[in-house]
Amino acid sequence: MAPKWGRDCYFSENATIVGDVTMGDECSVWFNAVVRGDVAPITIGDRTNIQDGSCVHVTHDTGPTHIGSDVTIGHNVTVHACTIRDGALIGMGSTLLDGCEIGEGAIVAAGALVLQNTIIPPHQIWGGVPAKYLKPTRPGQTDNAQHYVAYSKIYLEEDGGTTRYSNE
Repeated sequence: MAPKWGRDCYFSENATIVGDVTMGDECSVWFNAVVRGDVAPITIGDRTNIQDGSCVHVTHDTGPTHIGSDVTIGHNVTVHACTIRDGALIGMGSTLLDGCEIGEGAIVAAGALVLQNTIIPPHQIWGGVPAKYLKPTRPGQTDNAQHYVAYSKIYLEEDGGTTRYSNE
């Protein structure tokens, strides 16, 4: 199955997107990131960004990966067969294992390890190895996705739209 995406998405020239991947509008997948839906589906909402060096994958036996809208996935993150709700922020270098769920507007701190089947409630910050509750988020603390929509538009303008993609 070939990947599908909405309007005004930006994919860096060395990003890899393969398999059963569906993403919404204004998403971006940055340098050396991999989104690999080869053995189960990956669904991604609108305005979500997957930053440099990150890997989003699935597990045949465990299931798919679901990522909501307005999600920021920082540099060098591993997202594996789990669910990330709208507006969440996943910090640089963190790892999310099979079956975990990151709540709406939650933050996974940089370098955290979210163990298999862990449920992080909405609007909480978790960090550490293994990840544990730290404190609640502040209003607006996870409003980062729009920055990457703006960054992607700069890249699209600079290269004349050659890395702009649409399935329409």
